[in-house]
Amino acid sequence: MTIRVATDIGGTFTDLVYLQDGVIKAVKADTTAPHFEQGLLDAVAKSGVDYGDISFFAHGSTVVINTLTERKGVKTALLTTRGFRDVLEIARGNTPDIFNTRYRKPPPFVPRHLRLEVSERLNHHGEVLTPLDLTPLPGLLDGLRAEGVQAIAICLLHAYCNPVHEQQLMAAVQAHWPQVAVIASHQVSRALREYERTNTTVLSAYVMPATRDYLDNLSRHLAERGLQHEPFIMKSNGGISPVRAARQDPISLVESGPVGGMLGAQAYGELIGESQVLALDIGGTTAKCSLIHQGKVDISNDYVIEKDAVSAGYPIMTPVVDIVEIGNGGGSLAWIDAAGSLRVGPQSAGSRPGPVAYGRGGQVPTTTDANLYTGRINPEDFAGGHITPDLGAVEQAFGVLGDKLGVTPKMVAHGVLQIANANMVNALKLISVNRGHDPRDFALMAFGGGGALHACALAGELGIPKVIIPPFAGVFSAWGMLMLDARRDYIQTYLQALDDDRLAGLGAAFEGLQAEAVAAFAKDDMPREALRFEWHIDARYSGQEHTVKVMLEGLELGAILEQFHTRHEQAYTFRLDLPIEVVNLHLVAFGTVPKSPMNPIGSTDCTSAEAALFGHRWVEFEPEQPLHTPLYRRSSLLHGMRIDGPAIIEEATTTTVMGPADRLEVDAYGGLHIHINVQEMAQ
Repeated sequence: MTIRVATDIGGTFTDLVYLQDGVIKAVKADTTAPHFEQGLLDAVAKSGVDYGDISFFAHGSTVVINTLTERKGVKTALLTTRGFRDVLEIARGNTPDIFNTRYRKPPPFVPRHLRLEVSERLNHHGEVLTPLDLTPLPGLLDGLRAEGVQAIAICLLHAYCNPVHEQQLMAAVQAHWPQVAVIASHQVSRALREYERTNTTVLSAYVMPATRDYLDNLSRHLAERGLQHEPFIMKSNGGISPVRAARQDPISLVESGPVGGMLGAQAYGELIGESQVLALDIGGTTAKCSLIHQGKVDISNDYVIEKDAVSAGYPIMTPVVDIVEIGNGGGSLAWIDAAGSLRVGPQSAGSRPGPVAYGRGGQVPTTTDANLYTGRINPEDFAGGHITPDLGAVEQAFGVLGDKLGVTPKMVAHGVLQIANANMVNALKLISVNRGHDPRDFALMAFGGGGALHACALAGELGIPKVIIPPFAGVFSAWGMLMLDARRDYIQTYLQALDDDRLAGLGAAFEGLQAEAVAAFAKDDMPREALRFEWHIDARYSGQEHTVKVMLEGLELGAILEQFHTRHEQAYTFRLDLPIEVVNLHLVAFGTVPKSPMNPIGSTDCTSAEAALFGHRWVEFEPEQPLHTPLYRRSSLLHGMRIDGPAIIEEATTTTVMGPADRLEVDAYGGLHIHINVQEMAQ
């Protein structure tokens, strides 16, 4: 017996999905911060799966992003080229809002007294101008040891061209101080931009001990319980990696948790023939969205954390699935600001105490409480039947806010839903309209515990014609990990004009990166025949600063130039008659991981869903306008069945809400395709 298992740790719940003989099953357990691995082990125990029967185990974790945002990393030092210790503090002058007088430059993760210099110098071609002088290094390291430093980042000028000095310096540090965690910039990024490369290396060193401890503890717990294979870890680039490889590049896990669902949406879209998808994941703490264009998610190398109106945040030069994330989820708290306006989020109730309805001491109402109070969520099967909701406490909590606003508790609940939806609509616009795409050209695929509750209303607001609720939507991020291959990204600065004379050199450079990838995958026991590659370039018009990414289908110059012009026009609304230059090469290497196919569900020639109907409930889709709404069990729906709204479709991990003007069809794999009557909803 072989079972494939994937787990995803969210802010509120830990999800587990397992696939056995083509049949998918799922469970949820509470997230157990700060000991996150315990929530994972609880989920496995709840599933009843025997560790000895597991042939594949994938895991998505928020350990890196939590360590960064909560400042729980170790004391870190920086070794850099003489004269460049302050690059980290000078940073960039790109203020998010030039009119905001409260702007403050974000403080560096390494204070100045821990940023030390060494004598060496390369030019921008990677040629040695000044040899590396290691004579002062023992004294520098002794001083860092006395300061209590536990990790060292090494970032030397122009090391992206030639890492020889970084390699020598790193070897000397490890020889003199074997216990310290150390990482060099060429291991993290080989792209130009000194500040971004330095900051990325520093953050990678800062989280390295915590990440390695987490991964080592997880592997040990799983092995002790009988897991016979090395687990895989979800990476921010949309691939998976064996634990031993992930330990060497911890910053590549910065968005390990959220991206699983986005890649799951890509995989499910491919399965059902949907190549244009807006993916929306609404969990307990946040809502995340990504755009899938022509069957592929966008990957960005310009990721930033903690950016807001008063801070430029911290750039991280690692490939990350392009995601927009906001602090609005099922556990988001409703509150009244100083101006007397109702707000929702970004603060969250989490799993402890959770929404007021949980009866665990929560006093402030949440989005989940609003969905329950307006009838969208079944009070008789709340949280899978494991919790009996305290409806009296929910009404009282909304009443507290209602008294301040001068409205009824029910009106406050509707206001909470409207505000939450407005926040999510803005996020969907950021990932689509702001990227040059019309959301009406896409289907909205919604998942997570709250995705199906809000999707139809969001689609109506944006004019999106169809909503797709995939199977096991409540644990879809974990399901997505079962559909992924191993992936490594190689980004190398390669400043050259894009013309016929240099195409051969471009191809040779990519071949060199492929050889590196083949060698790296061989260490993970993946042979050459299991690998496939994609070639991308980051290019720009001559004289520009920033680039657009172009995927190469071949080395025919005319096709490459036209593809660049099209991508540039989509991103910036114009094209120019100027020479084009390549800035970076980007090789994506995939290692094929065996997968189990997803079995179709049963089908029927009868379009009626009467067999899945199990009752009715009063639901307020609009304030003070309750509708007697039919309720359906999703597990009883078959391919070919149709439902006209209004309707509620219930399953163990989420609830789908259909408005009065919506129509639903069930696809071959159990996905719900909801056609939105845009005109009526717009009225």
